Amino acid sequence: MTRIVTRPVSEKLVWSLEQSGLHPLLARIYAARGVAAKGDLDYGLAGLLPPKALKGAEDAAALLADALEAEARILIVADYDCDGATACAVAVRGLRSLGGTVDYLVPNRFTLGYGLSPEIVDLAAERNPDLLVTVDNGIASIAGVERARELGIATLITDHHLPGETLPEAEVIVNPNQPGCDFPSKNLAGVGVMFYVLLALRAELRNRGFFVDRPEPNFGNLLDLVALGTVADVVKLDRNNRILVAQGLARMRQGKLCAGIRALFSAAGRELNRLSAFDLGFVVGPRLNAAGRLSDMSLGIECLITDDPGRALNIAQELDKLNRERREIEAGMQEQALERLAELEAGSLEGGEGTAIPAALALFDPDWHQGVVGILASRIKDRIHRPVFAFARGENGEIKGSGRSIPGFHLRDALDLVSKRAPGLLIKFGGHAMAAGATIPEERFDEFRDQFARVADEWLTEAELTRTLETDGGLDSGFFNLDVARLLEGEVWGQGFPPPLFQDEFVVEQRRVLKEKHLKLTLRKGNTRLEAIRFNSTDDAGDRIRAAYRLTVNEYNGVSSPQLVIEYAEGA
Repeated sequence: MTRIVTRPVSEKLVWSLEQSGLHPLLARIYAARGVAAKGDLDYGLAGLLPPKALKGAEDAAALLADALEAEARILIVADYDCDGATACAVAVRGLRSLGGTVDYLVPNRFTLGYGLSPEIVDLAAERNPDLLVTVDNGIASIAGVERARELGIATLITDHHLPGETLPEAEVIVNPNQPGCDFPSKNLAGVGVMFYVLLALRAELRNRGFFVDRPEPNFGNLLDLVALGTVADVVKLDRNNRILVAQGLARMRQGKLCAGIRALFSAAGRELNRLSAFDLGFVVGPRLNAAGRLSDMSLGIECLITDDPGRALNIAQELDKLNRERREIEAGMQEQALERLAELEAGSLEGGEGTAIPAALALFDPDWHQGVVGILASRIKDRIHRPVFAFARGENGEIKGSGRSIPGFHLRDALDLVSKRAPGLLIKFGGHAMAAGATIPEERFDEFRDQFARVADEWLTEAELTRTLETDGGLDSGFFNLDVARLLEGEVWGQGFPPPLFQDEFVVEQRRVLKEKHLKLTLRKGNTRLEAIRFNSTDDAGDRIRAAYRLTVNEYNGVSSPQLVIEYAEGA
């Protein structure tokens, strides 16, 4: 069941924003998202929170400054998703611009797993580093940091994931979510944390007179990477993150971007002058993530750190190929998962007991691909509006899973409760509210499935289990035009600051199916005729529909036109 509701909005606030010069439609949209003044939409770099407010940033700066002055060997230990890859690229590019001797290492997700494990430290030790710097990981790496200490290697942890009860004994930890950190934005992505460390490092070096005989690097040149990692990791776009994303997008639209991101846009056939946060999350991000899912994220990192346009394009084309392969694998896995959902809905599992999908779902198939289970969990979660974990077979009798959640259900906290109720069930786990990972013994999958569903049943209300589409109400016919579509497209939207979604009733004048999976519609509202499309659905809601939709720009054969993208439709 899906409910369509309209976001509450203060008409007084809308009027105030209009009076400050905002477009009337934007005033309404922003007021509904809690924007209280036009100044909240000032995305200049001067509005960024200062690095000194981030606990550990100044200590990290001192540690790195000492390492640079001593010409120490620095090794970045990355994560294998887009946030980890961009954070690694920011660290490598930033430290090398300061003259640092810097290399990187990224774990193979299938053999070495996640984070700074003792095995990763042993592998890193073969390169004789003086300092290990983790990006987008490390806050749970107690054993790994201990192993580094045994080997005489210093560690700097930069991460944004939620910490456990015990922190690793690293030389320095920088994480806005660690105890005692009063940084106002808890939503920095891993790449944002590393960017802040570099800002603090530059200030420390400035105080030491490091730049007396050399130019200061412009770290604004790294904001394309920061914007990409921030959007792709689906962290909440509070004002601080919106500044980082807006600045990165502005630079990219002006052609100021690294060779790798430029090549990835080229491989995807996207134009730079009109790119949006949507393009970062759904065009570039998946192509980078494909390397970590199916191959080795070193490929993605190399794409982001090279300054050779030809090499960047070659790698981008390889990443594009991997992404197509990933989509094919995902389609097969999704088909299998949907068959099981159908069985659940029909009450044919467990000897016919139960006729409904549980409050949380765990799925496992020994033939599923480890690198794609996270996407599968996300797709199924979107379809059934339930927290979902999907598992694939690992090694040594273990299965590895990735979960995605819905509002009202904190996934990592749920795993923590499961681990306490069933000691030994979770070999390891981690993550945050909306996404998490876990490793369990294969023979205990049924136990995990039942425990996971039990926690969801206790925590989630019927209202939370009902999908709710929050919209910005109806759209006046005068706004169904290309200028307004481009106006909306040019703003910064994302997690926690959702893109505008409208609702209206329409008459369906024409319909046809494209590529056997998309529904193309011609709609009419009053005297206004509109082109619309519903992706990945051919469900026909009738001749009169009530639809939740986005107003977008459609580019076809060099011609731009407004188009509605239908998110949900029901008979009116």
